[in-house]
Amino acid sequence: MKLYYSPGACSIGIHVLLEEIGKPYELARVNLAEGEQHKAEFAALNPKGKVPALLRPDGSILTEFPAIAIWLARTNQDRNLLPGDPDAEARAMEAMDYIVATLHMQGFSRMFRPANFAPSEADHPAVKARGREIFSKGLEAMDRALAGKEWVAGGAFSIADAALFYVEFWAADRSGMTLPPNLAAHYARMKARPAVRKAMADEGFAPA
Repeated sequence: MKLYYSPGACSIGIHVLLEEIGKPYELARVNLAEGEQHKAEFAALNPKGKVPALLRPDGSILTEFPAIAIWLARTNQDRNLLPGDPDAEARAMEAMDYIVATLHMQGFSRMFRPANFAPSEADHPAVKARGREIFSKGLEAMDRALAGKEWVAGGAFSIADAALFYVEFWAADRSGMTLPPNLAAHYARMKARPAVRKAMADEGFAPA
């Protein structure tokens, strides 16, 4: 397998899952700042022009964080990356969808790419403020969901925790935000996992 990633992007969550699985894989860095995601070589692999993208053993490319995460969990069931209980699995999927679709795409994207939401620069401060509001409310919602639990789906680490990790990383380390208490504790647990420490080191980040 080969993961096409950009350091610190949402692809770091998939990077963590690959480490948790423990099978051989390669990394292929995509320089988003230089627009490499739109150049012909990468566009031939993923015309969507974004990461993560996973080259699978059969030569096919799989894209989109939830799809990759689910495929990795289903094809490595011995790693228990999805709960066996239907309700807990549904909660993991519910959380991952909310994290990707709302915190990431609606909140953080407005904060860091306001031009995608308003062509006029005069509107960018309002767009960023709205993004921060969505992102902050999303963090609060996830904090409430974690009350009394160590992991998103309850008793064990799952693919939803890898998704939550990347937005915690964005909040705490990229945006200087103070995480709510349950998320702060979850983030600390994540950073203590060997898979997370390895993925962060590979991408140039030193976990505290």
